[in-house]
Amino acid sequence: MSKPITEQKQKDTELHQAQLEIRHLHDTIGSLREELENHQFAATRDVQAALAENADDLKQLRETTSVLRNRLEDQRFEKDVAVQQAVQRSADEIQQLKNTASSLRDELENLRFEKDAAVQQAVQHSADEIEQLKDTASELRNEMETIKFEYEARLQKQDIAKVDEHHHLQETITKLRDELERKHG
Repeated sequence: MSKPITEQKQKDTELHQAQLEIRHLHDTIGSLREELENHQFAATRDVQAALAENADDLKQLRETTSVLRNRLEDQRFEKDVAVQQAVQRSADEIQQLKNTASSLRDELENLRFEKDAAVQQAVQHSADEIEQLKDTASELRNEMETIKFEYEARLQKQDIAKVDEHHHLQETITKLRDELERKHG
């Protein structure tokens, strides 16, 4: 008689341990989601700060020549579209991750109310889900790092392009002024 009680206690303990690990993985997913959102906010803020700095330069250049203004506005629009597309892609990925976490949470809640006869099957199923959640968390970490590096590379390229373009435009302005001074004495 004591053997079935001991087996039941062992099954209960295994189920409890699996549930604790599942909760821990949920917390990890939540932390990763928050870190991804913070990274997205910081990237957006950095892009906006870079665009604000670029806007001041563009304002000074616009006052110098209207032809250059049109060209710079076209380039700025293209950059904004690229940033908006990147932000939208990130928002879509975050929503998919939230949906996945919600689905997993609902599924785990349903498993808790199954009959006692299916406890062993639930434990095995939970173990499989734990492995999937670990894989998902690992993939999320990798994906977050990839997104971070892509954003940083994109910002660096934009900064280099702005500096090069600013330098080129200043040289053009200087040449145009020199030509005007030569023509008008």
